[in-house]
Amino acid sequence: MRFDTPHPVPYQGSKRLLAPAILSFVPPGRFVRLIEPFAGSAAITLAAAKRNLFRKFVIADVLKPLAGLWREILTDPNGIATAYEKLWESQKQADPILRFNQIRASFNRDHDPAKLLFLLARCVKNAVRFNPSGEFNQSADKRRRGTHPTTMAKEIYSAHALLTGRCEVLCGDFRDVLAIAGEEDLVYMDPPYQGTSIGRDRRYIRGVERASMIDLIEGLNARNVQFLLSYDGQCGDKTYGEPLPDRLGARRVLLDAGRSSQATLNGKSHRTIESVYVSQRLAQRDEMSEISAVIHSQATLF
Repeated sequence: MRFDTPHPVPYQGSKRLLAPAILSFVPPGRFVRLIEPFAGSAAITLAAAKRNLFRKFVIADVLKPLAGLWREILTDPNGIATAYEKLWESQKQADPILRFNQIRASFNRDHDPAKLLFLLARCVKNAVRFNPSGEFNQSADKRRRGTHPTTMAKEIYSAHALLTGRCEVLCGDFRDVLAIAGEEDLVYMDPPYQGTSIGRDRRYIRGVERASMIDLIEGLNARNVQFLLSYDGQCGDKTYGEPLPDRLGARRVLLDAGRSSQATLNGKSHRTIESVYVSQRLAQRDEMSEISAVIHSQATLF
């Protein structure tokens, strides 16, 4: 599948494939700013910028090196592209797996954004993992050496061109980030699935408890802040998270995200279904029926 939207930060769970369906709920010209407090790859922000749905953007993440990486993309694309190229080329000077492990150990000491970009591009399934001490501990993918520097530079420069001058990068807790949201903003949230931020090998540095998410949505509703939320889902017979309560007024949409890469590796053909919650005022728009028709081929509405 060909994409016109840049994607410089490879990240398992990125909403790149689902971006058209998710953004179909956004009325053009209705909002001034998009706020994405769990940025990750910032796939929704990039897709929204490509479609000119907002004039301003805020991307934020609690992981400081990731926020730093986005700042580098916005302010010094040549510097981050060059740093990535040097790390990628250094694989040719030693055993590639050994070199990956060296860069990973170095990142866990200095938290350099360029090293994080290399690790994300080079690790198994582009899947970040952290140990209980907060150290990146995902292993190298033995089948490939990561995104080629020429391709990565193109993605970096394209993302820079889309967002520079109209995007602010923040690092901090999602609650603090969302405190700035007002009625002219739309919030898109893609927090970790419930249960993926605990245990020996956590997928994310910090999770969001269901009770905290419910409190957050109640606060957004009270301030009349509209939102889209990707929060729970299922793969095969495995369910990630309990649906949010009806009292929040959000409409739940189930989107088919395609075959699970992990299931494919295990010889299975399970499909991943992801939930998107649409805030009440967005879900009640007259255009909702039209939007439902547009995404009917990849979504089930409830």
